[in-house]
Parts: sequence; structure tokens; C-alpha cells
Amino acid sequence: MIQLQHISKHYPVGFGKNEILKDINLEIKEGEFVSIMGPSGSGKSTLLHIMGLLEEPSAGQYHFQNEQVDKLSEKKRTLLHRGAIGFVFQAYHLIDELTVYENIETPLLYKNVPTSERKSKVADILDRFNIVAKKDLFPNQLSGGQQQLVGIARALVSEPRVILADEPTGNLHSDQAKVIMQLFKELNQQDKITIVQVTHSDLNATYGNRIIQLRDGQIQA
Repeated sequence: MIQLQHISKHYPVGFGKNEILKDINLEIKEGEFVSIMGPSGSGKSTLLHIMGLLEEPSAGQYHFQNEQVDKLSEKKRTLLHRGAIGFVFQAYHLIDELTVYENIETPLLYKNVPTSERKSKVADILDRFNIVAKKDLFPNQLSGGQQQLVGIARALVSEPRVILADEPTGNLHSDQAKVIMQLFKELNQQDKITIVQVTHSDLNATYGNRIIQLRDGQIQA
């Protein structure tokens, strides 16, 4: 599903460059649940952002579902990002001015999904996540755990093939974190959604079936 070949990423600094990723070769198969670990500054989030088409590599090739991403037009890349990839962030990234319902609906608006279909999809996912009673609340009226549930619901509503999660429980206490991680495991095992998470937590990493260790921008194990 995901193939990274000789991926590097650097930023210019003065007359030199700051290397974030160095010659990354990685394959993630459909249906896997992969955990990426490593110390701060090792390049974990940058790697996830490249997979999610939020950043472009400085060198190398990225294939997603057998398509070479850098050969796609901007329009096709946008459609791929919106349709096949769901992103879950540590800081939730909900829109404060929108209700729970409206936040979840947003990806469907971007995809121009008809009104009746949007209503049906949002209703289904509100019911699945047991947050129907919260649909008219705003993010600041929710706990951290509830906000992250909404973030995951928003990522799932457009039925992505892969979920990329960047420290998804970083702002949650242990009980909330356990709920979120069990939900990811269920989505992976029952819905067959491929999941790639970046985490500092050894416990969270064990929910996956493979752990990748990054250090200084390179895969160590």
C-alpha cells in the first residue's frame, strides 16, 4: 500500500542544510498496524506528514496504492489526500467555531458529497462512536478524550484506506488513551483499515503488529 524508496528530507539552514530524514526505505502493507517510535527530533512526524501528502520529500520516491505520488497532478494528489487518507492529530485540530456534527461533516463538504448522503454518513458515525448526544456541542465543551473521538470520527467519515495518527493520545490521561488505542485496534482488525501511528508510548506501540524505530532520521530497526 505504502512504499517509500530512498526518501530524504532536508531544510536549508544558512549556507548548509538540516537533514530530517536520510535514505528511508519502508513498505507498509494493506491491513497492517504500524507504530513508529524514536526520540524527539528523529523525524517521526515528518515521515508521517510525507506519507499523508502534507509535505513533499526532498529526494526519493513515494508510491501509494501502486501510484507514484510525485508523478500525480496537484488535483489528483488532493483527491488522494482527501479520499484515501485520514489524519488524526495530537492536538485534535478541530475547528472551534463548528459543532461536533459540523466538524465531522467537513471532509464530506470538501469532497462535494450530496446533502442526503452527508447526513446519512455523519449520523452513522455519530451513532458508532456513541456521540449523538454531543453533536450540537462545540469542541471547548468536550473533554480531551471526547475531542479525540470526534477527531477520529472526522478522519473516518470519508472511509479512508489508511489512518495516519500523530501522537493520538499525547494529550490524554491513561484511561482515555486506552479507549482510543482499543478503538484503533478495532478499526484495524474489524474494518481492515491500515493504521500508522507515531508514538512515544511503549504501551501504545504494542497495539500495532510492527514497530519501526527511527533515530537521527534513519530507520534503526
